[in-house]
Amino acid sequence: MTQREVFVSFENVSRHFDEGGRQLTVLRDATCEIYRGEVVALLGRSGSGKSTMLNLIAGIDVCDSGRITVGEMVLDDVTETARTLFRRRELGFVFQSFNLVPTLKVGENVELPLALLKVDERERQARTRHALAEVGLEDRAQAFPESLSGGERQRVAVARALIHKPSLILADEPTGNLDDENASGVLDLLVSMSRERGATLVMATHSGDAANRVDRILRIVSGRIEPWVTENDSAGTEPTG
Repeated sequence: MTQREVFVSFENVSRHFDEGGRQLTVLRDATCEIYRGEVVALLGRSGSGKSTMLNLIAGIDVCDSGRITVGEMVLDDVTETARTLFRRRELGFVFQSFNLVPTLKVGENVELPLALLKVDERERQARTRHALAEVGLEDRAQAFPESLSGGERQRVAVARALIHKPSLILADEPTGNLDDENASGVLDLLVSMSRERGATLVMATHSGDAANRVDRILRIVSGRIEPWVTENDSAGTEPTG
């Protein structure tokens, strides 16, 4: 049996925040491993620390104690500049609120990660056309985000997150603002495109539909990261979500 490669590792990670003069512990000695190319759903109640965990993986935030490794990089041991370059080159992010730039056209939004990487303009345009075709929006390149539906905006966000071929995709409630039909379509795209590219996808979600499409489910309970437990576990069956 081929041994899977650990790509994201949390070792006894804790993160605290000051809230109204008291210390709020979001993660407490949290430990987990996520494998390269794996599609993982991260479950937990509101405020449980799902977004905090994604921000820590992205290097947007740093932990108070413990060790976070992505690939060969120990995020807490490198500079903010190194973390910024890591995000720019290796990370795609899909947000609940789309986070498209309203003053840029759809094509320009999708192209943005390539522009930040200083990719040649002709190649940027070709890859943007291809990315929009993949999400079924090749005819909307010259439109502004405000003219698109919620489902179309999130498809643009997926195209933008994947255009630079990141090794890691983080999605924070990517279907939270969508109706059921659009949510299902966006999930299909996000999961299938991640798998096609061999990218690791970590998706924080409340959606049972999203959880049913992944390789594995993790949940945050009382600040710790735990595997999803089902009735089948006692029989030795690995839960798939």
